[in-house]
Amino acid sequence: MDFIWVLFAFLCGLSLKVIGMPPLIGFLLAGFLLHFLGVEPSDSLDTLADLGITLMLFTIGLKLHIGDLLRREVWASTLNHMLLWTLLFGSFALMMAAATASYYSSVDLTTAALLGFALSFSSTVCIVKLLEESGEMKTRHGQLAIGVLVMQDIVAVLFLVAATGKLPSIWALLLFALVFARPLLYKLLDKAGHGELLPLTGFFFALGGYELFQLAGVKGDLGALVFGILLAQHSKASELTKSLLSFKDLFLIGFFLSIGFTALPTWSMLGTATLISLFICIKFLLFFGLFSRLRLRSRTAYLASLALSNFSEFGLIVAALSVESGWLSREWLVILALAVSLSFIFTSVLYPRAHDFYMRHKDHFKRYESSNRLKADIIEQFPQAEVLVIGMGRVGKGAYKALQNMIDYRVAGLDSDRFRAAELHQKGLSVCFGDGEDADFWESFDTSKIKLILLALPSIQDSRNITIQLANCGYTGQIAAIARYEDDRQKLLDAGIDKVFNFYREAGTGFAEDSLQMISKDYKQQSSGL
Repeated sequence: MDFIWVLFAFLCGLSLKVIGMPPLIGFLLAGFLLHFLGVEPSDSLDTLADLGITLMLFTIGLKLHIGDLLRREVWASTLNHMLLWTLLFGSFALMMAAATASYYSSVDLTTAALLGFALSFSSTVCIVKLLEESGEMKTRHGQLAIGVLVMQDIVAVLFLVAATGKLPSIWALLLFALVFARPLLYKLLDKAGHGELLPLTGFFFALGGYELFQLAGVKGDLGALVFGILLAQHSKASELTKSLLSFKDLFLIGFFLSIGFTALPTWSMLGTATLISLFICIKFLLFFGLFSRLRLRSRTAYLASLALSNFSEFGLIVAALSVESGWLSREWLVILALAVSLSFIFTSVLYPRAHDFYMRHKDHFKRYESSNRLKADIIEQFPQAEVLVIGMGRVGKGAYKALQNMIDYRVAGLDSDRFRAAELHQKGLSVCFGDGEDADFWESFDTSKIKLILLALPSIQDSRNITIQLANCGYTGQIAAIARYEDDRQKLLDAGIDKVFNFYREAGTGFAEDSLQMISKDYKQQSSGL
């Protein structure tokens, strides 16, 4: 990557972060500025962008359970939304063509349908980045959004096959045999260990899956996703994801920069793109209405709908194919690139404030909630629990087991990862699925007997949000949390948490105390000799 790209990406990203905006917007701005200054993109920028997307889809697969795609709320909402959106936006495009509006004069029925279809997709890159930054990838609404994105990717593959006329080769049928190769993939991942070979193994699987599917005439990105899904049940899946995190984030900067090099817009193009971006509100309403009709809770429907309310980079691929086929004028490629960029800004600005907005207006949203809840949304209670551990990762599980040895059945656990909660429950632990940031959850969960809540969460923002929800529901017990850095510790104390443990310092203290017991007899003998 040339230094000038790094310089502009860093300065724009930092500037936006300083004023409280997501750095992602700064990366988009950097791309347009570089293009305006006449900087020519090189092939390496596209390579970095492609690498970032491939790694991102691979890591999505590592966190995805195939059963989620078979849920009615995933496939039914995806297909119905794409159909309704294409009809609505296509109708709008034809109305603008009838009014001879700028850039719409050559739009016919086929072109209008293509524009609607291109804008029906939501951005995988933008949504995954936002969910990861907010620690919501494995929450109910996060998994719902990811499931919709994967279903959209499947539709995208079918469209590309139909649009290009290139059918997968006969060898593509052999890709189904990858299921039987899972034991071999597991062994390779086991042999990789925990050092520098682990991220390289991730690159091998992600790029290997990409190339394998490409050879079979199938979209390579789908191959990276499938290989991730094949490894999702492995015990090292989470560790592998973390080892690739920095690489993925760095390479994705290339993707956001590359959008700015699509073309330089005119003011009229910007105006057209802005008008199209206003339709994001309709996209949100369609998703929310469909999710609500499918009996999802109002908060889940609201957060998933807001995350999905943007336009996808896939729209640019559809536009490029349409331009090559003569169905669209080249100006539409620029307009859609601007609309995609504006939608990224919309989501990046609004989503971090989504929880606060829901808290203020939840009564309005709950009017559309079905009284007949899905099985996955039924909240379990622990009537005898006095201590609750929120977050059953390595730290939380360790704390739970230590408490269990001291107070037995009076400790319970809560985790926003449905599959982790189910796995621990099957092992005999009193753990249930639930999102601690969910105001509706605490309204239905009885905390009257809970004396202490431990927040074993990596994100301090999550701990602060949960503390707010507990205060709002009238919880009067004690709250303890963990922090990795001293400045984070002070922020949590200021948020009202009673006790905050420095993760590294407490681990070192515990390690020293437990180790000292190994030679305590020697010290006692020395003391008695004196």
